[in-house]
Amino acid sequence: MSNESATIPNPDGGWSTEIVTIRDAIVMPPEISKMRQPAGVLHRDGSYCAHAALWRGKKPITLEPSMPTGPLPRLEGRWLWGGLLWAHFGHFLAESTARLWALDYEGGKFDGVLFIPKRPRLGEQIQPFHRDYLDMMGCNLPIRVMAEPGEVEELIVPGQGFGLGEISAGTEAYRASIHKRFGADVPADGPDRLYVSRSELGLGKGGLLGEVTLEEKLAEQGYEIFHPQKHDMKTQVARYKAAKQIIAGDGSALHLFAMVGRPDQQVAVVLRRSSNVVDNLINHLTHFCEREPIVLDALAREWVPQFKQRSSRLSFGELHLPRLQRKLVRSGFIERREPWRPLSDEDRNAIFAEKGLTGDRAFVEGTAIVKRNKK
Repeated sequence: MSNESATIPNPDGGWSTEIVTIRDAIVMPPEISKMRQPAGVLHRDGSYCAHAALWRGKKPITLEPSMPTGPLPRLEGRWLWGGLLWAHFGHFLAESTARLWALDYEGGKFDGVLFIPKRPRLGEQIQPFHRDYLDMMGCNLPIRVMAEPGEVEELIVPGQGFGLGEISAGTEAYRASIHKRFGADVPADGPDRLYVSRSELGLGKGGLLGEVTLEEKLAEQGYEIFHPQKHDMKTQVARYKAAKQIIAGDGSALHLFAMVGRPDQQVAVVLRRSSNVVDNLINHLTHFCEREPIVLDALAREWVPQFKQRSSRLSFGELHLPRLQRKLVRSGFIERREPWRPLSDEDRNAIFAEKGLTGDRAFVEGTAIVKRNKK
């Protein structure tokens, strides 16, 4: 069947829970860099392997490729299909790990995990965190990225057990594999209270205006201000295991936390943008940690680049600090103390100037603000 006629990946069953074996598989990496791109796996007769497709929401983002002509290089051995390999940390966690639930299939006797690049220009590049993640899964198999069409002696293709959309809940088999394997040998190490910060990420990551003030207020109440990008993955996991209360802006770090989170931990997600992509994160946290996070909307407004006003990824949400304080007190994350002061126009302008967001790089006020939890 073509992937356009297949059903969306279902966390409760269907092809997301199936594994197919293909002899003499034809692996086709993408040739164009678009969100939806022809790429994937063909049988030797040219028919399409829909189980290898990557879906996001209700649409596949890998489309059926054409059968190549002429001889192809051959990769011998038995390989586990990994799918698209993202260089973006968050998308790697959410979409490039979706097949790893099958690492124990038939005793885990594989010659490696085989990916294709999401972006053709990256070729066979492997980021250090790709290797770190597999190591944290207790998997010492080689990672192979096939950047040109090729033939594989035997390819084991698990269905998409995780991702963005409904499947962000994960299949039972995927969740079980993560809970069994990921970070299993990492002991908890860190304080009871943790704030996961975005304040020192680059401008291309978006963020929160007023976050530095928030950090100061939380530090006064015993929170460690944690910048995950400054630490290796084991340290991040150790902190996430140790904390009893975690506050974080919505983003990639919480996808990693969800891999090791537990029902006895209290998590607050501070919204930083007017985008429904956070729903995938909330779904991930809820189903993997077996407890819903507390979602805090305390945005006064959102600022977007004047050159790219539709990009929530690049936006800066301006915190309404008094509202956030009230919500954190009410939900038990902090104690009531002196009222927090809202950002002034001078505060905001100073932040923009410090970040160099002026002139051609200036931000303008957006028109959409999320409406959750306004009370």
